[in-house]
Amino acid sequence: MAESRTLPTGFGELEVLAVGMVLLVEALTGLSLNSLTILSFCKNPELRTPSHLLVLSLAFADSGISLNALIAATSSLLRRWPYGSDGCQAHGFQGFAAALASISNSAAIAWGSYHHYCTHRRLAWDTAISLVLFVWLSSAFWAALPLLGWGHYDYEPLGTCCTLDYSRNFTSFLFTMAFFNFLLPLFITLISYWLMEQKLGKTGHPQVNTTLPVRTLLLGWGPYALLYLYAAITDVTLISPKLQMVQTTQS
Repeated sequence: MAESRTLPTGFGELEVLAVGMVLLVEALTGLSLNSLTILSFCKNPELRTPSHLLVLSLAFADSGISLNALIAATSSLLRRWPYGSDGCQAHGFQGFAAALASISNSAAIAWGSYHHYCTHRRLAWDTAISLVLFVWLSSAFWAALPLLGWGHYDYEPLGTCCTLDYSRNFTSFLFTMAFFNFLLPLFITLISYWLMEQKLGKTGHPQVNTTLPVRTLLLGWGPYALLYLYAAITDVTLISPKLQMVQTTQS
């Protein structure tokens, strides 16, 4: 459906329109909220701290996801992908890099919170900058691998956006990527907040909600990880195209 207005198999006109509208609302909402975070950091000197730099990095990553969704929404409303095969590869890379950066930034924020509450030392600027650089360089590295042949970017079932292709035989990439870019950040997030909860419980410090970030990471990215791993060990055709698109609209 890269250049055609023909509806893909299994989708009706209203369903394509619904996907486009959902993606459009998600994209505009995400861009608006994350823009407020970025502007607050820039305009409020009190927020210009190393810890908030990690939050700023997360806001940029989530803005990248929203921008990716905005492009997908536009294509869905057009009923076609107007940017060609090179545009598909660029769209897949940008969206995947932003998603990986969002997950890794969440883990970095968790570690930063643990460092602040459990060591009673402020996060240093050089440490925060190093973390941000590592997050983005690592995300760009993993997102570039499909462009180099290990993994592949292709059209979603609707044909109006591009993402990591899990229908091909890239099992080694999918499992390796899931370990380093989902399970490991999830472990760091879980351990950081668990240790912080144990520390605060002993000192009588005002309690912090330590389970919400872990739940958010699981609910936001867990379905994607399960879908990719399921597709890697079974026949991806067993997953309905509509279910695959539900995962896309939840990002």
